[in-house]
Amino acid sequence: MSVQYVKERLFFPLDRKLKLRNDQWSEGAARVATRQGLQARSFRLAAGAYSDAVGSSISADSVRRITEGWGEAVAAQREVDVAGLYALNSVEEPAVEERDPLQKQANLATDGGMMLVRGEGWKEVKVVSVSAVEAKQKGDSLPDGRRYAPWEPAITLTRHSYQAALCTAEVMERYQYLEGCRRGLPTCPKASAVSDAAAWIQSITETNFPQITQIVDWFHAAERLWAVAKACFADKDERERWVAARLDELWAGQADKVLNALEALDLAASDDDELRQMPGYFRNHQARMRYHQYRVAGYPIGSGTVESAINIVVHHRLKRQGRGWTRNNGQAMLAALSELHSDRFEWAWRRTQSLF
Repeated sequence: MSVQYVKERLFFPLDRKLKLRNDQWSEGAARVATRQGLQARSFRLAAGAYSDAVGSSISADSVRRITEGWGEAVAAQREVDVAGLYALNSVEEPAVEERDPLQKQANLATDGGMMLVRGEGWKEVKVVSVSAVEAKQKGDSLPDGRRYAPWEPAITLTRHSYQAALCTAEVMERYQYLEGCRRGLPTCPKASAVSDAAAWIQSITETNFPQITQIVDWFHAAERLWAVAKACFADKDERERWVAARLDELWAGQADKVLNALEALDLAASDDDELRQMPGYFRNHQARMRYHQYRVAGYPIGSGTVESAINIVVHHRLKRQGRGWTRNNGQAMLAALSELHSDRFEWAWRRTQSLF
């Protein structure tokens, strides 16, 4: 058998012919192991699924090393892509390969979820979701029973893609911009961003996509009104009547009336910081609560896609009992899971082989 020495390492030409990697797993075997490592609830279950699919055995530790190793490569490629975007002059087009670009209408959603990091405790994972906004059949209603009027277009969000990371708002600003450019947001003729109105989300969205229509998530606004009512009205019927009236006003685009009703409760005297700040919340966000206009214009008013993304991308695989994940391994898994659930696994696999 022919043997070559390359950089003081034994190298067998047959390795290259069989597409064997440095860890002696073939590329095909590593790809199957990685998919299973991302999709199963544990690496032990992934090893069993691999054996069922391929017909040969693999240890849970091998699946872990292969999966996390690919995640590190995906995270490294993400940094390369971000650096390429930010190296451009302002007059140049974003230098990023588009994947499933949104040419008619798009929605951007950003939020955070929790993940246990070993030695650090529960830490926030920031998640970005980009979706297509498409027409759907009439008939569906919101969870509180409200229905769209006949002249208000019924819409649904599809074709989701994601970026998730344990990072600061400043870093997520860059990842949000990357994902938006990859999906064609800078040139999409109609785009919205629905969020819970957290200051960091509004700030990075305004910086990245100043043309986008920012909307306060309807359900977060409603939850705040319920919190006020529970604190101020002991009688259940009175509480429900007060909230119903405020939601009717908000639905009709009368945020000023909601604000007047809040100010009439004299919440400034409350011992609860959140209650004291409630009038200011509705005052500051009135321009993002024009729900009557958004519905007529065909914009979504709920941020359910990013909340689903937190469950799909983060919690399903990474929220577990025990010591949690090390920061580096958790970060690698988040990068890999983002590509898997964006339906870009094969594309991401091909472009990271030189780094993996």
